[in-house]
Amino acid sequence: MYNIRKLTDDLLYIGCSDRRLKLFESAYPIPNGISYNSYLLKDEKTVLFDTVDKSCSAQFFSNLQAGLDGRKLDYLVIQHMEPDHCALIENVISVYPDIKIVCTAKTTSLIKQFFAIDVEQKAIIVKEGDSLDTGHHELVFVSAPMVHWPEVMVTYDKTDKALFSADAFGSFGAINGRLCDCGINFDYEYLDEARRYYSNIVGKYGTQVQMLLKKASNFDIKTIYPLHGLVIRENIHEFINKYNLWSKYEPESHGVLMAYSSVYGGTENAVNILAGMLSDKGVEVNIYDISYTHSSYVLSDLFKYSHILLATTTYNNGIFESMESFLHQVVAHNIQNKKFVLIQNGSWAPACGGQMRTILEKLPKNEILDDSICIKSALKEEQLVELECLADKIVKSLNI
Repeated sequence: MYNIRKLTDDLLYIGCSDRRLKLFESAYPIPNGISYNSYLLKDEKTVLFDTVDKSCSAQFFSNLQAGLDGRKLDYLVIQHMEPDHCALIENVISVYPDIKIVCTAKTTSLIKQFFAIDVEQKAIIVKEGDSLDTGHHELVFVSAPMVHWPEVMVTYDKTDKALFSADAFGSFGAINGRLCDCGINFDYEYLDEARRYYSNIVGKYGTQVQMLLKKASNFDIKTIYPLHGLVIRENIHEFINKYNLWSKYEPESHGVLMAYSSVYGGTENAVNILAGMLSDKGVEVNIYDISYTHSSYVLSDLFKYSHILLATTTYNNGIFESMESFLHQVVAHNIQNKKFVLIQNGSWAPACGGQMRTILEKLPKNEILDDSICIKSALKEEQLVELECLADKIVKSLNI
């Protein structure tokens, strides 16, 4: 049975959701599932915007057939060639052999890598600023390389003032009845998973996101149609503002993310005591045990907060493995404009503090605010003064 949703008089949602998948891209937990969004424009010409993941193949083709209602499919606009959106291209061509594929030149190369398709016979190659007249609608194509693959483009519908945004402005989470953000508490219900999606999927490419935002500022955008997550109508300004902050590595919140790994509880105890001191001084604090919390959640809050405290123990004369793994992700995502505080522990030969500093110094535009505290197995009472001084130093840096 088909499940299509009417978005405008001539635009249908024909995507689907997957609540069974445990790890998106075999990497990121999605306890609330994921949506694969595809849109069908029924103008004088019919236009399909992207396909979906192969897990939703049956639902997608049922939706597409019902949406077309006997009409032929004229165009397939491919904005992004990642398999969660392109998996069914070959199947679509098989069912609708007269279709034209609208895409960038780079996309044709990727199509050949994924499928045995004679794409040159079907492709309409578009570049920056090219347009397609479908009757009532004029579609303008905008290149968005490395947001977050090199072939990506987005599509602006001049008639409806709508941006089909590919993987930009997406979010983890299945579609649970409500299709757009209308009436939701955006900050409370949606923002955390949208940030986690951005920081882990797109986050490394801040410069490229800034380029796309600059291009998008030239358009009057009333609706955003992403490839994952809710259609955005009411919170466009807020979402774009968040993307502007995240892509410049500027904090949403002037507070402290505290991430630690602790073998026997000594490091954890020090972090909890410091967190209490900071909280008593009016500082917003969020704490994660990096050994138990998936790093995608911690990385998301690293984009959120201005100050990052990392505390761990020396293990085999190095950094405890869960923290070391997380630090490499921090470097891989090119984190900038943060103030770091480092706390090390070691029962006989503390070494992890200097090693953490060495890793973080690979990144530009950050500051190591403090790395003076060294715990020997367990925090001593006389070190409470050191923690109190550190708390005051952090508060002063926060300008509270």
